[in-house]
Amino acid sequence: SCAMPALPGAQKTCATLGDCLSRQHSACSPPPPPITKTLFIESLINYAIATHMLENQPDFNHNQIIYSVSEVAQSIKRMVEDRFGRVSLRGEISGWKVASSGHVYFRLKDDTAVIDAVCWKGTVGKFAFKPEDGLEVVATGKLTTYPGKSSYQIVVDSMQPAGAGALMALLEKRRVELEKEGLFAQERKKKLPFLPQIIGVITSPTGAVIRDILHRISERFPVHVLVFPVAVQGEGAADQIASAIKFFNESQTYKPDLIIVARGGGSIEDLWAFNEEIVVRAAAGSRIPLISAVGHETDTTLIDYASDMRAPTPTAAAEMAVPVRDEIRLA
Repeated sequence: SCAMPALPGAQKTCATLGDCLSRQHSACSPPPPPITKTLFIESLINYAIATHMLENQPDFNHNQIIYSVSEVAQSIKRMVEDRFGRVSLRGEISGWKVASSGHVYFRLKDDTAVIDAVCWKGTVGKFAFKPEDGLEVVATGKLTTYPGKSSYQIVVDSMQPAGAGALMALLEKRRVELEKEGLFAQERKKKLPFLPQIIGVITSPTGAVIRDILHRISERFPVHVLVFPVAVQGEGAADQIASAIKFFNESQTYKPDLIIVARGGGSIEDLWAFNEEIVVRAAAGSRIPLISAVGHETDTTLIDYASDMRAPTPTAAAEMAVPVRDEIRLA
């Protein structure tokens, strides 16, 4: 048989078609592995479509395969979810909106990009802080697509502020806003009773704080103490603290003459419940005089601005609440 012309990539002329194809296969190297595993969403979508088309090439009769919109959309959805799984994104919250269904819709953005995000009903209440527009956060969840709008989004199931700096910025912003409303005005402050007959204490039922307060009151001037146990950090803490303040104000059976809201020291994240707007408004609206005793002397939370008196420590709050009995007798 006659020699066949060389194919691209072959090193020399082949005597037969079989030899020629064999040498062509050996001469062609496989494509290089990817340099990085990081791909942009647009690239992944294009890759998914191209791969899907290549895997479903028509026969040599050149009949074109026509895909439905749903087939392509679902293929992209599976590819994105399988490729990424759970991810953590750092960005600024924008467009925070609670729908009538209870679900929350918002966007995470940085200097050059925006990603839609959603928190299903019940998830937001588990966060240790109240998210709002402008706060930089680290959101964790599952990246997915929404075929109905040809878009992608992250379904967030946990969220944290992006460091203490972000919390401090949010704290100052909230302080200024509440101060403009007059919630911290001196004329709102109520005078503490000289000798309260009943003191309501809102704090954790376990730990050193409640022991120190009870011991100090008993040591100085024993009076009746009503303890309202609450979580002082984490999920639901702010709601519990605010509800306790309202309970003492509205109760006809358990109505103290003075309220102490207290917890021990901690990081800004640990003390964040006492910076939540719901707690600040409850303290400012209390008709019963209220002492805040949150953290150590160097710690300041927004409830301290709204309370009638700030104590540097829980023990100091007990000292402010009652006089020393022996000193009264001597007088």
